[in-house]
Order: sequence, then structure tokens, then C-alpha cells
Amino acid sequence: MPPLVHPDRVRAAAARIAGVAHRTPLRHSAKLSRIAGVEVHLKLENEQLTGSFKLRGAFNTLASLSEAERARGIVASSAGNHGLGVAWAARHFGITATIFVPASAPAVKRDGIVALGARVDDSRPDYDAAHDAALELAAREGARFVNPCAGAELIAGQGTVALEILEDLPSVGAVIVPVGGGGLLGGIGSVLRAEAPEVRILGAQSERTDAMARSLAAGHIVDIGHDPTLADGLAGGIDEEGLAIGRAALDEIVRVPEEEIARAIAWLAEEESSTVEGSGAVGVAALRAGLFAGLRSPVVVVLSGGNIDPAVLREVRGLRVRR
Repeated sequence: MPPLVHPDRVRAAAARIAGVAHRTPLRHSAKLSRIAGVEVHLKLENEQLTGSFKLRGAFNTLASLSEAERARGIVASSAGNHGLGVAWAARHFGITATIFVPASAPAVKRDGIVALGARVDDSRPDYDAAHDAALELAAREGARFVNPCAGAELIAGQGTVALEILEDLPSVGAVIVPVGGGGLLGGIGSVLRAEAPEVRILGAQSERTDAMARSLAAGHIVDIGHDPTLADGLAGGIDEEGLAIGRAALDEIVRVPEEEIARAIAWLAEEESSTVEGSGAVGVAALRAGLFAGLRSPVVVVLSGGNIDPAVLREVRGLRVRR
């Protein structure tokens, strides 16, 4: 399979999710524009139904399943947000769902999945172990595994973010994307590479979730550790399909220190009145830290999710106040 999908497939996904997923706002940030020295707009996927962009790809994937596949149920692995999207879509279609999340998954995400009616297994210590367990259960039970970062229908659903950006801001010069396993990047790249190749696609990830950056630099898959991170939604390794997406879609990728992510979460809460989780704030963190050079204006930063535990938000805001 090629790493990117045809834009027509993304448009079909947009029609499929219309009336389900929100068309999220694209909001100009005067304050961030002054900091970055270019015009900056925020794509508010933190305001999406279920709190992140993940619903787009999950719903499109489940909507594409056959009746036989739906009857056998689905299994997914997730750091949290994909699980929420899958659980919401599974409830919509009446599909039994089992979601494997790491033991460290934020309670706000884990509890949200349970509230949507899916079964949650949080017995594995990290995301990669949860992913392996999900694959094993799907194979054993003959259920469909819904990958959080791969699959044509999932990538097409995530690509609807880029369609909305182009429609709302045709002059966009660069898009900053939080990068984990590559699903959102693949969707955005599928649209922009084909229809707006002049737009630069810039990736951002935590120094503790930098599997993509390390693998691109090395030219092969590089395993990373499982250190605690504010960007839990970007945690875990990448596979060959993810690396292929990175090669096809990225112009540049930067690694952001954890302290800058904390500052960005607090800054977004205080200056933009936006609740954003660490994985969704990495792009703003990179901009505020000046990690991108020669930005092409206007810039869109995707705030990919807002599912942050209240205690974590209070802590990072307290750190900012104490400074």
C-alpha cells in the first residue's frame, strides 16, 4: 500500500462523517503571531467530538466495515484518544469494541472510553505492549483490528482536517502537525501533497516520543523508551508504514522538551482560553520555543486534542504561575 491516499478518498470520508464529526474552527491567534513573527491560526481539534481529531478516522473506518465484520466486533489499541473515537463510533453502529490502553493512560481518556460502552483492558505497562495484546486478541477472536495510525480509511478520515484548512485558509503556507504514529500526518499529507504541494508540512513531537524523528534521521525504525511524557497521545514506536508516511509527508520535524510542552499547555489555557493536552500542544510549544526557521506565512497549528486530566492541567498552570 502507498503511504498516502488519494484526495478523492478523503472527500468520500468527509461526506461520510458529515453531520457526525464537527467542522472545527480555524482561529487566528494574534498573540502567537506576534511571538512567531508570522500569521498563525489554530485548528481547534481539541474542540472535536470526543475531544480529538481521532473520531474522524475511527468513524470513517467503522462506517466502511461490512455487516459480517461488525458482527464479529472490533479491537483497537490506543493511548486514549483513538479509543474514544472508536468507542463512540462503535456505539453509533452497535458494534462490540475492546480497547487496549497502557496502564499509564490518563483517567479522563480511560474513563471516557468505558462511559461510551467499550470494554477497556489497561493491564499492559506501555503503549507498545497494549498494541501487541490488541493484535493477539483480534487474531484469536477473528475480530477486526482498528489500527490507530494506519489503514486507508483511517488516514482518509484524518485527512478531512486538511480539507477544512484549505477551504478556510487557501493561502496557508505551512501546517504544523503533532506526530506520533503517523495517522494524522498521513491524512494531512495525502491532501496537501496532491492539492497544495507548496504548503510545507512541519512535524512536532516530544523529546520523549521522538520515534519518527529518530527513525527518519537513521533511515530505519528506531525503538524508543517509554519515559513518562505530557504528550502521552504521541507515545510508542512507529512501524514501516509510519516511517513511509513520514518520508512522504514531512518537510521537517522537531523535538520539543517536556518543559516547553508544559509551558504551551499553560499558555494556551491562559492566553487562548483553550484546554489542550500535551500531544496537542507540541506544535505551539515548538513555535513558542523558536524551533522552526524560515516559516512560510500564514501558519496553521493543529491542536490535535484536549483530553487532559484536570490535575495535570492545574499542575502545569501552577508551574507557570510560580515562574
